[in-house]
Amino acid sequence: MSLASQKITVFEKVGYSLGDFAANLVFQTLITYLAYFYTDIYGLKSTDASIVMLIVGLVAAFGFNPLIGILADRTNSRWGKFRPWILFTAIPLGVIAILAFSTPDFSYKGKLIYATTTYTLLLLMYASSNLPYAALSGVITGDMGERNSISSYRFVAVMFAQFFVQVFMLPIIEYVGHGDKAAGIESVMTWMSVIGTVMLIISFLSTRERIVPDVEQKSSVKDDLSDLSKNRPWLIMLVLTILVFVTLAMKGGAYVYYFNNYVDEAALTRFIHPIITGLSGIGINFFGSDPVSAGFGLFNAGGIIFMIVGISLSKKLADKYGKRDVYKYGLLAAAIFVLIFIFFKPESVILMYTSQILHGFTYGITIPILWAMIADVADYSEWKTNRRATAIIFSAMMVGLKAGLSIGGALVAWILGLYGYIPLEGAVAGAEIVQPETVATGSKMLVSIYPAIPFLIGVGLLFFYVIDKKMEVKIESDLNARREQVVLNRF
Repeated sequence: MSLASQKITVFEKVGYSLGDFAANLVFQTLITYLAYFYTDIYGLKSTDASIVMLIVGLVAAFGFNPLIGILADRTNSRWGKFRPWILFTAIPLGVIAILAFSTPDFSYKGKLIYATTTYTLLLLMYASSNLPYAALSGVITGDMGERNSISSYRFVAVMFAQFFVQVFMLPIIEYVGHGDKAAGIESVMTWMSVIGTVMLIISFLSTRERIVPDVEQKSSVKDDLSDLSKNRPWLIMLVLTILVFVTLAMKGGAYVYYFNNYVDEAALTRFIHPIITGLSGIGINFFGSDPVSAGFGLFNAGGIIFMIVGISLSKKLADKYGKRDVYKYGLLAAAIFVLIFIFFKPESVILMYTSQILHGFTYGITIPILWAMIADVADYSEWKTNRRATAIIFSAMMVGLKAGLSIGGALVAWILGLYGYIPLEGAVAGAEIVQPETVATGSKMLVSIYPAIPFLIGVGLLFFYVIDKKMEVKIESDLNARREQVVLNRF
C-alpha cells in the first residue's frame, strides 16, 4: 500500500465528519442538559439523578465500550470492520435518543426505572455507533498529516452540533413547547434524531477503509488486552480522556444552573439586549424574552465560535510542533480561563463572556488533537507488537468519554445537592421555588475550581506521554515501509 493511496478527498473528509455531527447532537445534549432534564423537567431528586447518571455511565464505560471494541475489531464484511456498525446502529440510536428525553406520566419509582432503562440503552447504542466511527479514523489512512486534517474537519462538524445544542436548543425548547419544557424537548429531540440518523447513513456511504491488517497480524482477545496493559501511551490517554470529559461534563452541565442561580439578571439583560435586538432584526426570534436562556445561549455561542477558530489552527500547529506539546499547552491555557471564573462577581457579565471566548479558543486548539493522538497510539501499538487492534485501542477514548461524562454529570447533580439545591419538579406547572443562597456559591464552584482541577492533572500526565513529534515521524515512516513490503509480498 503506497502512501499516495492514503490521501483523502475533501468529499470523504466532509462525509466522515457528518458522523461526528450526528453523534454530538446526542453527546452535547447529554453534557449540557441531562442533569437539568432529570431534575428540572422530568422531576427526579438530585441524588437520584446523580446515581442514575453515575452507575449507568460507569457500566457503559467499562462494560459496553471494551465489548464493542473487541467485537468491532473482529468484524469482517464487504464494507470493512467499522462501517457496518455505523449503518446498522443509525436508526436504533435515533429512536432511543427520543425515548431517553421523553417524559411519560409514571409514578416516581416508574420514572426512576424508565430513566435508568432508557439511559442504559442510549449509552449502549451510542457506544455501538460512535466507537466504530472513531476507530474508522485510524483505518481511513495511515498518513498522519491526513489524520490531522480529518480531525480538523470532524471537529468543525462537532462545533456546529455543539453550537446548535448549546446556543439554540434551550430557547427553541421553550419556543416550540410554549413554556412546557417537557413537550419542547421531546419535539426538538425528535427532529435532532431524524437529522442524526440521516447524517450517519451519509457517513457510512461516503467513506472507505484503507488500512486492512495483514492476516498474520490476527490476535486473540488475550493478546489485545496484554498489549494494552503494556502500552503506556494508551494508559495515559485513557486517564487523560476521563479527566478531560469530567471537566467538560461538569462545567457544561453546570452553566445552566450558573445562569439561573448566580449571574445577575439585570446586568445580563443590559448586556444581551442590543444583541437580541440585532438578531430579531434579521429574523432570529428563538431567544424570546427570557434573558437567562438567551444569555446562556449567547454565552455558549461566543465560546463555540472561537473554538472553531482554534480548531482551524490545530492542524498547522500540530504539524509543526507535534500533537503532544500543542495539546499540553492548549489544555493548560484552557484550564486557566476556567479557573478565573472564581473571581467574577454576579455583575461581571463582560468578564464572564470574555473568559468563555478565550477558553473556547484555547480549548478548540486541543479538540482535534486528542482523537488524532489515539490514532497515533494505535500506530504505536502496531509498531511495537506488529499487530493492529484499532477498535480496542479506541475504546480507551470511549471508556474515558463515558466515564468522564458520567462522573462529571453525576458530580453536578450531587454537588448542587450538597449546596442545598431544590429540584424544580413543579416548574412545568408554574410552581415558584426559591433556592438557598448557598446554591449560587455551588454553581460558581462548578464552573471554576472544580472543573479546572481535572484539566490541570491532565497537563501533568502529558509530561509522561512519549509520542512526541520526532517519534510520530519515525512510527509513520516505519509502518509505511512495512505495509508496502506486505503489498509487495503478495505479488
